Amino acid sequence: MGKIRIVTDSSAQFVNPEIVKRYNIEVVPNTVHLGAQSFREGVDLDTEAFFRLQNQSNAPITLSAPSVDAFTAVYGRLNRSTDKVLSLHMSRAFGATWNNARTATKTLLGRCEIVVLDSLTTSVGLGMLVEAAARAVEDGLDIDEVVRIVRGMVAHIYIVVYVESLEYLRRNGLLSESQSVLGAMLNIKPFLTIEEGEIIPMEKVRTDAQAVDKLVEFVTEFSNVNDLVILQNTPYATDTIRALQEQLGGEFPGRSFPSTMYGPSLAALIGLDATGLVVYEGDEDEDVF
Repeated sequence: MGKIRIVTDSSAQFVNPEIVKRYNIEVVPNTVHLGAQSFREGVDLDTEAFFRLQNQSNAPITLSAPSVDAFTAVYGRLNRSTDKVLSLHMSRAFGATWNNARTATKTLLGRCEIVVLDSLTTSVGLGMLVEAAARAVEDGLDIDEVVRIVRGMVAHIYIVVYVESLEYLRRNGLLSESQSVLGAMLNIKPFLTIEEGEIIPMEKVRTDAQAVDKLVEFVTEFSNVNDLVILQNTPYATDTIRALQEQLGGEFPGRSFPSTMYGPSLAALIGLDATGLVVYEGDEDEDVF
């Protein structure tokens, strides 16, 4: 039958949105809840509209995974033209997406080979993995080789962010109530990373300048930065983003540092006031950004 099809969920972000269309990637939307309102991520609500709406309403953000039925419908439709699907999703620690996708594969046993992978990450990190898988398919690799490439990359995708508000860390169980109150009083900005699929607090800073220094320090620890993307919460470059780009430019002369607004799926985990980096540390012989 036809070539391998790639499926992901809407937490995946691509610096170049045309990647989805170019490689015919199937994106199954998560549902974003803002108070009593619900939206399909990337379908009913894009990232900029989401930030505007949430800032106006200040309603709590929650996320619902695509249902088993939603995945079943997608896999069944794709099975009309292919018998091999690679379904790559946000960390199972962040919700039911991976589990629902796995459950949905049972309806096509014997008819379609569907490999469901936990990316152990989300956002641009997941997007990097999805794009790599799509390129491997385009190059004619079989599904076992594509899976091997993706699994090899997973351990080399890093996300680090710092947040201005502690509310979402408290709400998601990363800080206790007392830690949240004390941190707010002391104007502490926690640094977070995703490690083995979980969001882990790393350290704390007090000023934006210190946060920028820490982000740059984080990047310079890698021996081969193959790809780097800045995560921001505005559609334009703030003074902090410009300072970050300037310092990164000093460390990596001649390279560019694309930035993108992080989406609702990540905002539901860390809030709307974060800044960070996604880094892919490749092999020495890989092309760099």
